[in-house]
Amino acid sequence: MPRTTAGTESRSDRKHRAILDAASTIFLSHGYLGTNMDLIAAEAKTSKQTVYKHFGSKEALFVEIVTSITDTAGDRVHNDRPGIGDDPDVDELLREYAERQLIIVLQPQVLQLRRIVIGEAGRFPELARVLYERGPKRAIGELTSLFTELRDRGLLPIDDPAREAARFNWLIMAEPLNRGMLLGDGAVPTRAQLRRHVADAVRFFLAACHTGDPHTAKRSRTRTRA
Repeated sequence: MPRTTAGTESRSDRKHRAILDAASTIFLSHGYLGTNMDLIAAEAKTSKQTVYKHFGSKEALFVEIVTSITDTAGDRVHNDRPGIGDDPDVDELLREYAERQLIIVLQPQVLQLRRIVIGEAGRFPELARVLYERGPKRAIGELTSLFTELRDRGLLPIDDPAREAARFNWLIMAEPLNRGMLLGDGAVPTRAQLRRHVADAVRFFLAACHTGDPHTAKRSRTRTRA
């Protein structure tokens, strides 16, 4: 959906956004099967015909919600990433990136969206494809770019940035995300627990990368102690 300011947003844009906001509330509280266009129209305080005018079907509306929520979360993770700088502490850089990613992905709204999409993946594989491409695939792609730059500057001794990006992503995400997805929002680790998890995972990842490169490993350990 095009981004407009409050002063330039048209009446149609405002109605589109109101329907999208209402639909997000209904889908996340009722699930996909429990949602219909009548409920969405009532929440948006408009007619069902207007909802269909803006969105041709319930599936099309939900695809836009998946895209919007996932893109917003991804933008917060990746667009706020600080630059590498002239003499970066790789350990600190990766910890900050991973902690920010976990905090955003483990938000209740994002977790609930993932649960709904997974539940509907068999009947509507398009929903799962959108979530995967805008979520995990984008995250691994951004990490690949970061790892490539770190490798090219001699800061991360790896051969395949894409492979290591995938490994790092799931090393960081798997345990906290599984807890939140399967055990409910109450099982999401606290900020302090996430920080400890990230520190352990980054330390493990860098130790694996530096195996067989004592010079780089020593330099990394020195920066970590500092």
